[in-house]
Amino acid sequence: MKGNMNNMMKQMQKMQKQMMKAQEELKEKSVEGTAGGGMVTVTANGHKEIIDIVIKEEAVDPDDIEMLQDLVLAATNDALKNVDELVNKDMGQFTKGMNLPGMF
Repeated sequence: MKGNMNNMMKQMQKMQKQMMKAQEELKEKSVEGTAGGGMVTVTANGHKEIIDIVIKEEAVDPDDIEMLQDLVLAATNDALKNVDELVNKDMGQFTKGMNLPGMF
């Protein structure tokens, strides 16, 4: 019985190290979100940090700043949604088969 417990603890520690490594690697990965058919592109890393925003010249209309704001907002939300998908894909391997609500 004690041997099983020690073995299980070692497995848990190994999994914890792998999870920490995977979380660190997420910072190095990036995803994009776009809006307006690519008029605005927002890039975020796996830690939900916005690392780049590209706005095409034709998206800039001084008479319609509101449209540009909407495009940036939509592209940012798209990028963050894509980060969630990346995190679920990368970290899901650790929670497969476990019922851990709110883990990630």
